[in-house]
Amino acid sequence: MVETLDATARASLATDLPHWTLLEGRDAITRSFRFADFNEAWGFMARVALLAEKHDHHPEWFNVWNRVEITLSTHDAGGLSARDVGLAKGIDGLVA
Repeated sequence: MVETLDATARASLATDLPHWTLLEGRDAITRSFRFADFNEAWGFMARVALLAEKHDHHPEWFNVWNRVEITLSTHDAGGLSARDVGLAKGIDGLVA
């Protein structure tokens, strides 16, 4: 079973994932991305989808034109887990 992050891991989230924020009212992290246009946003989403498949962990997301909002939380664990941190780091690597 996947377990939620312990206090030490949670304390390092701001350092490890500086562009992600805790989602109010949920044990989840979120990040918004903006791109030049819909095509660029869609291409990013396609790359995230491939990455998510490799991690066997899939994001909640929302897309309108050039904006993509991603939320990560591990449903099996009932909150944030190492899976979320790993996928967030991978997503960050796609826009670096």
